[in-house]
Amino acid sequence: LVFIIGGLVVLAYCSQASNERTYQEVVWAVCGKVPGVLCEVAIAVYTFGTCIAFLIIIGDQEDKIIAALVTEPEGAGSRHWYTDRKFTISVTAFLLILPLSIPKEIGFQKYASSLSVVGTWYVTAVIIIKYIWPDKELAPVEIPTNPSTWMAVFNAMPTICFGFQCHVSSVPVFNSMKQPEVKTWGAVVTAAMVIALFVYTGTGVCGFLTFGTSVDQDVLLSYPSNDIPVALARAFIILCVLTSYPILHFCGRAVLEGLWLRYTGVTVEEDVVRERRRRLLQTVTWFLLTLLLALFIPDIGKVISVIGGLAACFIFVFPGLCLIQAKLSEIQETRAVSWWALVSYGVFMVTLGAFIFGQTTANAIFVDLTA
Repeated sequence: LVFIIGGLVVLAYCSQASNERTYQEVVWAVCGKVPGVLCEVAIAVYTFGTCIAFLIIIGDQEDKIIAALVTEPEGAGSRHWYTDRKFTISVTAFLLILPLSIPKEIGFQKYASSLSVVGTWYVTAVIIIKYIWPDKELAPVEIPTNPSTWMAVFNAMPTICFGFQCHVSSVPVFNSMKQPEVKTWGAVVTAAMVIALFVYTGTGVCGFLTFGTSVDQDVLLSYPSNDIPVALARAFIILCVLTSYPILHFCGRAVLEGLWLRYTGVTVEEDVVRERRRRLLQTVTWFLLTLLLALFIPDIGKVISVIGGLAACFIFVFPGLCLIQAKLSEIQETRAVSWWALVSYGVFMVTLGAFIFGQTTANAIFVDLTA
């Protein structure tokens, strides 16, 4: 949490100092062209992959909800067409996600996001209660007390980084505040990350202790379909994803927009007339590609294992580079101990992030994707 919150504060400080409003623009302004281009590519890949993961989550939860509501006839191939996973994901995406993804700004998302935060608390409460008072028909499970290998500890890092990574969207959110101030922002992100810590810890620990090694990648899938409290938790998860997809898409679209304007050599002010048409085209193309891939990739674990390493770059590497460059650009006759401490902190962030990215990405390529 120290690194995560520190990175968020560094990004807000650099956004204010450079007067830039997106993550990649901050990196461009503070660190220069090469880190800026690498950041743009990483954001495009990460947000695209995350949007695919969100659609898979929707499909997972809807499958269980529909199974509880609709009695399917016996026999293979006898499912109703309206309960088919591909149909339900597509309808939800077209009716709810696409309209939320089209607007130019993301400030309006705060209302729906507030409800989704309450929903995550409910999900955690349900999982904890289900562990303390388990269902009678739940069979005893094996609970490992040690990782199979020491490398298994590092293999958990992609999921942890994926869960805590909000840095890409943090700069636009910071600038959408009524009074964007670094001190206020520090208090906000600290509270948010502490809440996330308790939510993830309660969900992860109690979910694992309930189902052991048989736990599903998506823990709610391990519970029976006819469990009413869990069904409501699934509905809340769908709501969380519905509000999260547009925010990540906004960040990815901003990268594409910046690349287009830079390629054509046109400024934002000069190209304002065609901005709406281009935004619609970018949004629809992005949406259709992520939907198509989500329909044919059933396992969220595969997606997270690939893009989780990139999340480490956004949490550690790029904020560390911004901090180092911001301190190096200061004009001082004598450099105090605090200056050296911050530079050392930035170097450590970059080193740690590079290690996590390299290890997890290599593991995803050689183990998960080739399995």
